[in-house]
Amino acid sequence: MPSRPHHVLLVPGFFGFANLGDFAYFAHVRDYLAEIGPRAGLTGELRVVRTVPTASLRKRAALVAETIDEVLDLADGDVTLVGHSSGGLDARLVVTPQVSLPTPADVERCARAVRAVVTVSTPHYGTPLAHLFNSLLGQQLLHLLSLSTIYSLRAGRLPLRVALKFAALLRGRGARPSGVIDQLVMQLLADFSLDRREAIEEFFRNVGQDQDLVAQITPAGMDLFNASTEDRPGVAYGCVVTRGRKPGLRSAMKAGLDGYAQATHALYVALYRLASRGAPGRGPRLDRAHAAMLRQAFGRIPDSRANDGIVPTLSQVWGEMVGAVWADHHDVIGHFHRPTHVPPHFDWVASGTGFDRPQFEAIWREVARFAARAARAPR
Repeated sequence: MPSRPHHVLLVPGFFGFANLGDFAYFAHVRDYLAEIGPRAGLTGELRVVRTVPTASLRKRAALVAETIDEVLDLADGDVTLVGHSSGGLDARLVVTPQVSLPTPADVERCARAVRAVVTVSTPHYGTPLAHLFNSLLGQQLLHLLSLSTIYSLRAGRLPLRVALKFAALLRGRGARPSGVIDQLVMQLLADFSLDRREAIEEFFRNVGQDQDLVAQITPAGMDLFNASTEDRPGVAYGCVVTRGRKPGLRSAMKAGLDGYAQATHALYVALYRLASRGAPGRGPRLDRAHAAMLRQAFGRIPDSRANDGIVPTLSQVWGEMVGAVWADHHDVIGHFHRPTHVPPHFDWVASGTGFDRPQFEAIWREVARFAARAARAPR
């Protein structure tokens, strides 16, 4: 076991509402790592980075650096960064040698403390879904998608009418007037307390002021990012890769037969199809270990259209593959359907992946082991 504290920082992604009180993005991950981390040798602080969801990668990485700086001031030690979705890009950027970030923190000191970067469902080669959100209408749809996610984590399910209308909007059925989106947003906000509603509205005001991330995580934007972002020697890079079921009879049956499950499954179908669009960009170079794990998890290597409802599966490969699993984009961080667990797991959409609590624990045990191995490895 390492003598130095080993801190774990969790970096939220595109839906990074880490600062909305009880709407905890990483709640289940944090609780489980707090339980198993000390036995694995992760004896330092476990903290969620507070971020601005759609701000540029440089601004988001600066916030990661400031969080590392705060943790090291409290207890000098080693650090593992675990980033979900675009949070994995923030983690890669902050440890890039000679990176320039808009922060007074000593970025190089922070980067030298990092022993491992684990990316989870991260768009290393971009996602076609970003093209949808890179317009005025797309920004409104992103607002509704983010609010729908927050609502479902609070209440366990969206209003059926909202789920059906949102799925129709994404699938392009008829006109997509701003008024319809505004009506759905107001319907969801009306169910929150005044204080909570004000906090959510402030959250979205911040989102609306800076949406640079949207263009940066397109396939073209990530091609430029990868050309200018280097891995740091001495840092272990690992990834968790997720894949949703291709929409069809099998995924619909697995989602459940009640009306609500089918309504949110329709929302998943729309997102999946949008994330599978477009000509394949530059993807990863799969080594034998990557290929073997992908075949073991999915039966064969996924094609460029396979995705988790947000990010193409092959876009998520970077470094050593810590795990590969049938899961949608939020399943893997604990947002799947198991309301009887304490605390309960609430799904964001019924994707029909079949992801469950044992799989959740298995993936995060592997993440803890990867971080622990990095802590023990010589510099």
